[in-house]
Amino acid sequence: MYKVQSYQVAQGINIKMVRAKLNYTLLFAEADELFYQINDYQYLSIFQFGIVSFFNVSDTEIKTIKHQIKNFGRGHVKDSLTEDIVVKITPNLLKVSFNAVELPSLEDEMIRLVMLHTSQSVALDRYSEITEALLDEANVHSEELERSGRLKISSKNLKKFIGKTLNLKNRISENLYIFDSPDVTWEDEQLATLDYHLKQTFDLKNRYFAIEKRITIIKENLELFKGIWDHRESSTLEWIIIILIVIEVIDMFVLKFF
Repeated sequence: MYKVQSYQVAQGINIKMVRAKLNYTLLFAEADELFYQINDYQYLSIFQFGIVSFFNVSDTEIKTIKHQIKNFGRGHVKDSLTEDIVVKITPNLLKVSFNAVELPSLEDEMIRLVMLHTSQSVALDRYSEITEALLDEANVHSEELERSGRLKISSKNLKKFIGKTLNLKNRISENLYIFDSPDVTWEDEQLATLDYHLKQTFDLKNRYFAIEKRITIIKENLELFKGIWDHRESSTLEWIIIILIVIEVIDMFVLKFF
């Protein structure tokens, strides 16, 4: 019996720098993912969205490697989210359940798939937390609008809120490939089956859609807030113009009669 353990160590990891520094046997590399063999039946996956995944690695070694990789991370995370799953080897059987995966053999690509989906599950947990916090913040302003009829957020803070939401949406789209299966699954039926069942077990698509729905609601709130602010600024500008015209008219009368 083996264990896959995935951790979030940063908001993002510089894959190029990690690749230049680590000396383990590199089995697979892309711009957003590195897959290493540490020793016999020990593997390490590193993802640019800040997740590090281990297969059959001791807690002491995990602590050492995590500390090393954090040097190449960007963006501090307050608490490290984790996801574990047990991997069993049962000849001629491929089965995925809630907390365990049974594989017919210790094949590199099968292990990599398990580590990939476990890591994406951790990333979804993080993005879910962030979108819930953003939605709570949007709700505070909408409730204030309901109570007082006024929007108590400055134009600058509103723009920062909009930027935060757009950046989050971009990161999710860039880093998560929930709907895209790895290329190797197109060439191997067993890998395709494993990929499908892992997505189903971790409920990746439904969790992704829930995050997307929250982002859509947040964007709708922000568009409304922006519309209110634009109207407020437009009204302010109109009043400034009216005051200037009145001052000009008074000035004309003063010059004419006095």
